[in-house]
Amino acid sequence: MIREVEVAILGAGSAGLFALSQVKRQMDNYVLINGGELGTTCARVGCMPSKVLIQVAEDFHRKSLFEREGIDGGEELSMDIPAGMEHVQDLRDVFVDKTLGVTDALDEAHLIDGYAKFISTDTVEVNGEQIKAEKIIIATGSTPVIPADWQDFAEDIVTTDDFFELEDLPTSMAVIGLGSIGLEIGQSLARLGVDVVGIDLVSKLAKLDDDAINQQALAIFGKAFPLWLGDPVVLEKTADGIRVSAGENTMVVEKIFASLGRRPNLDKLNLEATDIPLDERGIPVYNPLTMQVGELPVFIAGDANADRPILHEAGHEGRVAGYNAVHASIQTFKRKTPLAITFCDPNIAVVGAALSTLNPAETVIGEMAFGPVGRALIMGKNRGLLRIYVNKKDGLLLGASMFCVAGEHLAHLLCWSIEQGLTVFDMLKMPFYHPVIEEALQAALYNVLGKLDIKQDVVELQKI
Repeated sequence: MIREVEVAILGAGSAGLFALSQVKRQMDNYVLINGGELGTTCARVGCMPSKVLIQVAEDFHRKSLFEREGIDGGEELSMDIPAGMEHVQDLRDVFVDKTLGVTDALDEAHLIDGYAKFISTDTVEVNGEQIKAEKIIIATGSTPVIPADWQDFAEDIVTTDDFFELEDLPTSMAVIGLGSIGLEIGQSLARLGVDVVGIDLVSKLAKLDDDAINQQALAIFGKAFPLWLGDPVVLEKTADGIRVSAGENTMVVEKIFASLGRRPNLDKLNLEATDIPLDERGIPVYNPLTMQVGELPVFIAGDANADRPILHEAGHEGRVAGYNAVHASIQTFKRKTPLAITFCDPNIAVVGAALSTLNPAETVIGEMAFGPVGRALIMGKNRGLLRIYVNKKDGLLLGASMFCVAGEHLAHLLCWSIEQGLTVFDMLKMPFYHPVIEEALQAALYNVLGKLDIKQDVVELQKI
């Protein structure tokens, strides 16, 4: 016998739970199907536990400034790594418990523990039961990428899926892949006393598009731990650990931290049994403004579509998918202004349009180096650079990149400004307190004024 429901949601991660929030508002004939542990990727193995580790490492690293501030005894401080990891795990469990509140309230009729697979476009099978749904939302998340030829080293390779279960840290570690999580974990490990080397096939950290920002990041991170960039990695087992080689560089390490991205969890869904159109990567072709797959009663959201693997984007996509799954007509929804933050020290953040996508003849750049920024100097964090991208004709803010202290906050201010369609002139009307990090943004805005086609005296901006 086939069970019939109005909506089936595959996956109880961030996207799935946000989709559920929309579905539950309209009807009760739904099912949420989830294989594996409940709790979102962000809470269990991503955003949240990594930030706890970063905070622990930053607090310990702060002792390096004590002597210049006249604080004695910094050299006597030591780090109890097992206790630190226990703290990371304790807070991780708090964050996971918060996400479980939604699923804990569901009964067995609405929540099924198991892995679903399609047997047709509108029917899935889970635990031997067939469920036919009028609408299906794919929100199955993602899994860390491990190259097939690394399987012989599996016992020595750590990913985010198991890093936060470690009770102690290795004495040495090669961080392979210097995207956001690789930089965050690599810097934290180095600050906690682990012998770290960072390796990537490309020479751009955290996928930075702006070369001026990337060069700043390379210079500062290169002083924190060795960076091997531009060459493929070769692994070899030795009696003392794993020999890691890239180009002319080689080092024996105890463990590998693989940070090579994540792949969508689609391989077990049996998509071949459906009419779902797939792209060359095997990912369903969908409309990012509606989350609908082709013209089918199927939607896809979150990491499963491999587009914007960031929590707030997964939340937006889940809401859109859930909304359209329970309404008669499909609605389009505006995408949010792109915003990506790497919580290294200094922060790396990218907002709005990437520099490489803008026409150089129509774009001007305002920038501010953080060396002389008073508040940053007081904090001992006056390193880095902020660059804003502005339309030359009318002063419209288009995007920004930064490598600086409090980048997470400046990025939000800039993102909100872009979302509201503000110009440089609009932003200079705003108050800037002193001394604050935001004064660096004010300086970058002033820096761009003389480069614009449109001219307006700053004092004139304040006339009423």
